[in-house]
Amino acid sequence: MLRKIAPLLRSAKESFSTTAASKNISFELNDTQKDFQELATKFTREEIIPVAAEYDRTGNYPWDIIKKAWGLGLLNQHIPQSVGGLELSLFDCCVVSEAIAYGCTGIETALEASGLAQTPVILAGNKKQQKKYLGRLIEEPIVAAYCVTEPGAGSDVAGVKTKAEKKGKEWILNGTKAWITNGGVANWYFVLARSNPDPKAPASKAFTAFIVEREWEGVQPGRKEINMGQRASDTRMVTFEDVRIPEENVLLGEGAGFKIAMGTFDKTRPAVACGAVGLAQRALDEATKYSLERKTFNKPIAEHQAVAFMLADMAIGIETARLAWMKAAWALDNNDPAKSMLASIAKCYAADVANKCATDAVQVFGGAGFNSEYPVEKLMRDAKIYHLYEGTAQIQRLIISRQLFSNFIQKEK
Repeated sequence: MLRKIAPLLRSAKESFSTTAASKNISFELNDTQKDFQELATKFTREEIIPVAAEYDRTGNYPWDIIKKAWGLGLLNQHIPQSVGGLELSLFDCCVVSEAIAYGCTGIETALEASGLAQTPVILAGNKKQQKKYLGRLIEEPIVAAYCVTEPGAGSDVAGVKTKAEKKGKEWILNGTKAWITNGGVANWYFVLARSNPDPKAPASKAFTAFIVEREWEGVQPGRKEINMGQRASDTRMVTFEDVRIPEENVLLGEGAGFKIAMGTFDKTRPAVACGAVGLAQRALDEATKYSLERKTFNKPIAEHQAVAFMLADMAIGIETARLAWMKAAWALDNNDPAKSMLASIAKCYAADVANKCATDAVQVFGGAGFNSEYPVEKLMRDAKIYHLYEGTAQIQRLIISRQLFSNFIQKEK
């Protein structure tokens, strides 16, 4: 792994000194980041865009693309150096993810979901856990999955019902997780379960986080869900029936699960936002190209102000959404106190922009945009999930408003 670009990636880790890691303001990527972006863009153009429609049609998992991306070092870039990874900044990883999302957000989600599962192990795993489970991802092109959502607990993480009961030096896990990305193809899972049976126990102490092997007895992935969009992503229920988990697979300690899960979302929401921006950029590019080719009333439709202004509004949204994920990623990389609020702002705003840009792209295409022979109808279907996963648009606004009120009260004291 990483033979082709390992020197490039290592130099990025050693020399990184721009927006993501520096306290100074800069709106230009450094040379290494530009190389990352160029590599990801080339990979997207050559390996993803030509096959994206077929993966969307069949719903097949993109193993061939996963393996190629792994071979180039486009997966697992934030895994610590101590276990053989590159330990790149969140900002760097988002640069790559936006470029890949431009080609297909379903495929990008398949790649990013493994990063979601890795993040709790990076944040809370001990050296032995990191070496075993993160190291496994470095050694071969496999993926992991993040299991928190349940049939009755999505945005309400504190409502998780999956139970873990301590029996000697083991834990017994029972419950069902829903809408799990990579659920049927993962090698291992991050699982959040209620370990304190007292319903009055605070969330901060009621849940424990585990690493669960796919091959353990009692782990049962369900059928693949047929979703409206992002169909290359593997989404399933996963049921855990009397799964025996050794004590060594507990992350951080009993009762620490909720904190780990929330810390993970802070880290991953900018990565979701940059994917939405990649989709929005693709929508704008497709709509712009079509508007310059399609003629009505003896001139390209781009020359009609109604169309030109739609494209201008798309460009405004994309530029500002990109700045939002960049600032959020910078805040996470620098442990800025506003990081959680900025992550929610980026995720919420980018989701809105992606959906508007995709819808407007279909409008620019007119009747052709409603047809599957053109790429924009897929963009419109793919965009909707950005309002839903990793915290709905409403949950992001709840987080933002609570922090806003808290900040105001603090200022008034």
